[in-house]
Amino acid sequence: MIRDHREAFSLVTAVFLIVLMAGIALYVMSLSGKIVKETTTQYKKEQAMLLAKSYTELAIMTVTANDRNGTNACITNINANVGPSNPETSGEGYRVRTRIAYIGADSDIGSCSGTRQLDHPSDGNNDLNIIVDVYVEYKDIIQGDIASSPWITYHRRTLQKI
Repeated sequence: MIRDHREAFSLVTAVFLIVLMAGIALYVMSLSGKIVKETTTQYKKEQAMLLAKSYTELAIMTVTANDRNGTNACITNINANVGPSNPETSGEGYRVRTRIAYIGADSDIGSCSGTRQLDHPSDGNNDLNIIVDVYVEYKDIIQGDIASSPWITYHRRTLQKI
């Protein structure tokens, strides 16, 4: 009779430990999933910030190298897809849109006058400045349906003296 109670107690203890271990395993798996999602989100945002900085520098170099008084077209936009050729469906790439506005006298802006130009009063300075707006868009790849998920946009605005 005593032996039956010990076996029953051992069985109840074993079942309790199995349920306890399963609960701990579920908690660890849930926590791991949340950590993976947060890490992925942080990685995508950091990449967007780096792309925005890179495209700001590209815009500054492009405007500096462009002859605004010659026959070259005025540079106001720089657009690109970074990563897969179609980030809308794969969700793994980035869309970059760069907008450039010029601040200065007509003589400094040259062929760019009339295209999003912000003029300042004639104060004797012949300074040319540009406003560079960079929009980097990406999708949250953790979403189930990537094609219909909304774009997440990182925006960087820079005022640069040329």
